[in-house]
Amino acid sequence: MRIIVTGAGGFIGSGLIERLAGMSRLPGAAEDISSIVAVDARFEAGARAGVQMLRGDIADPDFRDAMLEEPVDVFLHLAAMPGGATEADPERGWRINGEAVFGLLDLLARQKEPARLVFASSIAVFGVPLPRDKVDDETLPLPTLAYGAHKLVAETLLADHARRGLIDGIALRLPGIVARPRRPGGHHSAYMSDIFTALAEGADFICPVSPGSTSWLMSRERCIYNLLHAATLSSERLKGRRAFTLPALRLSMGEIADALAGRFGDGLRDRLSFASDAAIEAQYGSYPPLFTPIADGLGFRHDGDVESLVARALGLPVPQTG
Repeated sequence: MRIIVTGAGGFIGSGLIERLAGMSRLPGAAEDISSIVAVDARFEAGARAGVQMLRGDIADPDFRDAMLEEPVDVFLHLAAMPGGATEADPERGWRINGEAVFGLLDLLARQKEPARLVFASSIAVFGVPLPRDKVDDETLPLPTLAYGAHKLVAETLLADHARRGLIDGIALRLPGIVARPRRPGGHHSAYMSDIFTALAEGADFICPVSPGSTSWLMSRERCIYNLLHAATLSSERLKGRRAFTLPALRLSMGEIADALAGRFGDGLRDRLSFASDAAIEAQYGSYPPLFTPIADGLGFRHDGDVESLVARALGLPVPQTG
């Protein structure tokens, strides 16, 4: 089985490559892994044994041709220009988040055997304001950011290629994935991770949303589990639906602060303050209850509870329950 991961130098991608490098076979797969290709414009980590590192720009058609010169069995497409950066430069964002996806679909469609494409979409497809009562599998996507619009277009193209039997694709709408390293990256939602890492490191942190603001969150570890689960999920179980929202915990910043204080002590609260930015809170901190029966029924999972999320987000032992 030949596996390609784009965006492999990023937060989720690097963790996914590390997990794949330690596996001989994907869970539920019939064949052993024969090769792993990690694709990104740059890599911060060094080479890993058994992994081919391929550097290049997925917006470059020649690079895409070279990347898919050999057939691929599983293609995990994580590469994207993030929301804040896309809003600042929507034309470049479209080349990476839109045109490049169509180019990849076109190349994958030429294979004799359809590849399983796992596409990292986003809850940004829903836009704001969200319904106040809930979001579920029937909620209409109405993006209000260029990034969300690009993801929705890519979902539609993927579904059409899958309908025609050209690929075997699944689009997973990822929630906020935590806890990313603290660095500039074009993510307006960076505070969702920064509250974990700053307070765990003993630093002061000013949260740009109120304690009662709510978001949908998932640890990187659980996100990787869900991506790999999608890589081998039976097509028959999808019943024609190729894009859906993953289960996630709906948490307030106050609940996260309480869980962090429970892990690191109440003195942590003295280092935390809140200064709500209305625009950020409206876009990222006003999420209603989330219901994901399709993903639940297919075996996708969230982190279980806030204490487990905090532990996984910070690479700590997960507390045992029951």
